[in-house]
Amino acid sequence: MKSWQMVRLIAGTLILLSLALGIPGSPLFLNPWWLAFTAFVGLNLLQSGLTRWCLMETILRKLGINGGC
Repeated sequence: MKSWQMVRLIAGTLILLSLALGIPGSPLFLNPWWLAFTAFVGLNLLQSGLTRWCLMETILRKLGINGGC
């Protein structure tokens, strides 16, 4: 799996998990502040789309994940 694919997988997982932890109707609900984490991940995705730089992808490449297209 390429680094850009891992970034999308990690971001999607974090968004779904933070929604499950932050929405009061969820069986996993802990605190509504988890929704701030959802916004944080979304803002990072927006930033990486505009600047073409993603910290998570940089970290994954340093861990040896291939970054190719």
